[in-house]
Amino acid sequence: MNQDLDNTDVDLLGLLQEGGGLTNAELGQRVGLSAPATHARVRRLQQQGLIRAQVALLDHEKLGLDLVCFVQITLRLHSSELVTDFRRQVAAVPEVLECHHITGEFDYLVKVIVPNRHALEHLVVNVLTPLPGVERICTSLVLSEVKQSHQLPLAHLRPAP
Repeated sequence: MNQDLDNTDVDLLGLLQEGGGLTNAELGQRVGLSAPATHARVRRLQQQGLIRAQVALLDHEKLGLDLVCFVQITLRLHSSELVTDFRRQVAAVPEVLECHHITGEFDYLVKVIVPNRHALEHLVVNVLTPLPGVERICTSLVLSEVKQSHQLPLAHLRPAP
């Protein structure tokens, strides 16, 4: 954790997470800073690696990507070379939104998005199954998204009262 953050930095991070494309002047007005001071702080937060990117969140359903799935993958071997090759190749698949190395029955949990079941079949059979070292795949389809957020909880960064 970065110890150089003050409440204004935490406020800025929270506002930036909410999105909306606020200008430095608008951000500054909300946290009580001038536009140049806000710009300097945001730039510092970027240089510290706390802000990795500023992106637009797209509506996947309106773009025809109706099928969100979680794919659990088990590798047959866990050699360094095989794992590295698997990770490199799975990261290059455009339909893969997230890939997590996990504990438990499976080795990886992969979040994918495709337009329909035909695209899912192609992805599982022709793209994911042939990846290096894949032994087993179990796919779960998302019926509805109860919560989807990219906002990190930041309360722990504030000084205790």
